[in-house]
Amino acid sequence: MQDYISERVVKEGLYIMETKSTVRAAAEFFSVSKSTVHKDVTERLRLIDAKLFKSVRKVLDKNLSERHIRGGMATRDKYRRST
Repeated sequence: MQDYISERVVKEGLYIMETKSTVRAAAEFFSVSKSTVHKDVTERLRLIDAKLFKSVRKVLDKNLSERHIRGGMATRDKYRRST
């Protein structure tokens, strides 16, 4: 794996772990696609830093379990603003 890719993967993992952000937020922060961040932190990070991977996986699992709640809140706010 290229050095610049390895560096990006670790930076993305640390960012997600420290800020508890979503893949979408990390992608916006690093100016890459969601698909790139997802592949980086779910596949490449495991090979580079297993301990960091486990920490990031916990954050991603928590975000996944809360996704439906955030979506409902966004919809509620959307309709509250339109009235």
